[in-house]
Amino acid sequence: MNTENKTLFRKGLKDGIPTALGYLSVSFAFGITAVKAGLSPLVAVLISLTNLTSAGQLAGVPVIASCGSLVGLALAQLTINIRYFLMSISLSQKLDKSFTMPHRLITAFGVTDENFGVAVSQEGRLKPVYIYGLILLPFLGWTFGTLLGAVAGEILPESVIDALGIAIYGMFVAIVLPPAKREKGVLVASLIAIAISLSLAYVPLLSLIPSEYAIIIAAVSAAAVAAILFPVKETEDNQ
Repeated sequence: MNTENKTLFRKGLKDGIPTALGYLSVSFAFGITAVKAGLSPLVAVLISLTNLTSAGQLAGVPVIASCGSLVGLALAQLTINIRYFLMSISLSQKLDKSFTMPHRLITAFGVTDENFGVAVSQEGRLKPVYIYGLILLPFLGWTFGTLLGAVAGEILPESVIDALGIAIYGMFVAIVLPPAKREKGVLVASLIAIAISLSLAYVPLLSLIPSEYAIIIAAVSAAAVAAILFPVKETEDNQ
């Protein structure tokens, strides 16, 4: 590795530190949630080794624990993670010519909301070594945090596990609240999703719907209603 590549790799590592620290705490909560649902620590760690999606993993845990439908699980993951398609398309416009197909596949695996935000904010074209440095520490933080949480879930008292298990839900609330305060459409979509989720969980007949399909129904319905009631108006600046 030449001097330029070493510099870019170190810059990527440095830029990825804040994300890695955030992932460490969130994945700790995921590890506890997975073990609490009945998964083994090994399975929880393997899930985080092969995925980088907090919402997707959290939605997948009850489906796996209940031996749910693989088709339903795949559709739920597609619904939750479809935003990564758009992020990847946008990010591809900043990649330089050295990004061969293997580099692109590895980069696609590391595309998350945070990694994408950091990458697209960089000036000029991006090289593979920078992207590898950027995603390495978040990947390790996500996996190691899951391991810590899963092990903790095996040895901590039940009361402590219950308290720590809601931490990941607190993270999602913290993500949704700021935009919900600014945009009425986000607030309405969130409230609709909550109402549908509660109905699918507690209404006798509706509660028979498997969790993987309930996620799809809530997400798509809330997004569709919000899109109809609060369409984004095009202006000359974004046309």
